[in-house]
Formats: sequence, C-alpha cells, structure tokens
Amino acid sequence: MERTKLTNKHITSIGGQALIEGVMMRGPKKIATAVRKPDGSMELKVEDLNTLAMRYKFFRLPFIRGIVGLVEAMVIGTRELMYSAEFYEEEEAESTKESWTQKIFKDKAEDVEMLLAVFTSVILALAIFMVLPSFITNLFKNLTDNYIILNLLEGIIRVFIFFIYVVWISKLEDIKRVFEYHGAEHKSIHCYESGLELTVENVKKFPILHPRCGTSFLFMVMLVSIFVLSFFGWPNPLQRVLIRILMFPVIAGISYEINKIIGRSSSKFCFLLSYPGLMVQKLATVREPDDEQIQVAILALKEVIPGDREEDRW
Repeated sequence: MERTKLTNKHITSIGGQALIEGVMMRGPKKIATAVRKPDGSMELKVEDLNTLAMRYKFFRLPFIRGIVGLVEAMVIGTRELMYSAEFYEEEEAESTKESWTQKIFKDKAEDVEMLLAVFTSVILALAIFMVLPSFITNLFKNLTDNYIILNLLEGIIRVFIFFIYVVWISKLEDIKRVFEYHGAEHKSIHCYESGLELTVENVKKFPILHPRCGTSFLFMVMLVSIFVLSFFGWPNPLQRVLIRILMFPVIAGISYEINKIIGRSSSKFCFLLSYPGLMVQKLATVREPDDEQIQVAILALKEVIPGDREEDRW
C-alpha cells in the first residue's frame, strides 16, 4: 500500500463526508454541500460554521474537543445526508396527514427528526459495537477469570464485528456509490494539501486513502476501548453495560487526541498506528471515483478553503 501522508506540503483540518450522490466539506469557518442531481447538474449549499468550540474556549480544551466534535460531526453529517437524500426521494402523492413530529413541534419538526436520527444511531452503535461484544465475551468467562484477557478478547470481537459490518455494507449497490464519493473527497483533499490546482486531472493523481479519515478514527476508538475498559475489570453484565456507555465519551476524547498527533506526525510509529484504519478504508469504505464525482468534491472543497492557509492547518 502506498504511504499517503508524508508528501503533503500542507496538512489541513478540512474534512468531509460522502453523501448520497454528493460530498459535504467542512472547513474552519464554512460547511459546503455539493450534490449531483438526477438531471446531471450540481447543487451547492454553503453555510457558516458556528460550533461550540468557536464560541467557547472550554470546548477547545484537549479531550473535551474530541467529545463535543464527535457529537457535532454526527449532527451535521446526518443533516447533510438527509439534505442530499431529498434530491432522490421517490415522488409520492401529496398527503394532508401530518406526522407526529409536525403536529407537536410544527416548524421545528425537521430538526427534531434529525436529532432523533442521531440519537437512534448512537444507541444502535453502542449496542452493536460496545454492548454486544461484551455479552459474547462473557460466554468465555468459564475459560479464564483474567479480566485483562477478557477485555482483550472483547476488543478483538468488537473489531471483528466492525470489520464485518463495513465489508458487508460496502457490497450494497447504493453504498458503493457513497464510498466512491468518499474516494473523491479524499483525493481532492490530498490535491489541496499538495498545493496543486483543484482540477479533475490533478485530483485523479492522488490516492483514495487518507490517514485522517473518519474510518480511521472509528477504528482507533475500537483499539482505545480495549485499553480504557481494562481498568474496570470484568464486573456483572449490568455494570459492564453502564461502564461502556459512560466511558464512551472518554474513549472518543482520547481517540481524537491520538488521531490529532498521528495526523501531524511523520514518524514510522504514527504511521503504524494509522495503518489498520487505512487498511479498513482500502478493503471496505473507500472506492475509486469517476470524473463527475470528483467534480462534486472539488465544488464543495473550494467553498470552504480559507483565504489564509494557516486558518485550516491541522
């Protein structure tokens, strides 16, 4: 596998997310979402970024910034995913019947539905990737009472479930398209970091893998959880569930700081830490994009690049 990060001239904090036939890019001050509509034209939406960290110094503190940033990223990502999906919803007969959210929350119904979607996603993620591995591991408790071994086994099972999940969804036809836009996002950011003009031909020269990808962050969460949860031994099932839920923000905060160091370092050790996440990208979550997908990524990226390159330095 080609080493993707150390040739960059400028390491940017700009990141993105693949959407349904589109790409969202998030810069230091703006969010831009570009979508390829069914008629082939491109739709662009740009808005100012107004995060908690931008408003209050407390939320910029190490570890705190990772926890808050993860929640905000999920909210923004879900909102933009829903926005991109609107262009591809099947035409339905107009109904006069209001949903329960519209009846209760009126104009705020869309925001409530988005928050419910985020909440549901978090609960499912915790259940599948944090709680389920713990219960599976408990089946092996009769073989050993060494809590370090049990936590290590739980971590291995957690990573295995995560890997199976991403490989499975990568086989779905609609998701393949999303992962191609994921590749367009990565390639365009590589091009920007290397100082080349953002053109389709220039972007095509770069690799689809990126060490600061969200996939790598999630994989890091899996690894950090093994270490953190080992401090709590192997209590009864209810206590284990509560500990895993309560410690998830701590795990996310630590994982963010580790990724922050890896992202700016050129050491072999940091590259080795990023390698598992890069392999997950290569095997499952990133695909080579076509020219039209790259055009969408470029359109979104250009809108969030600040005038001063120091503003988006990693």
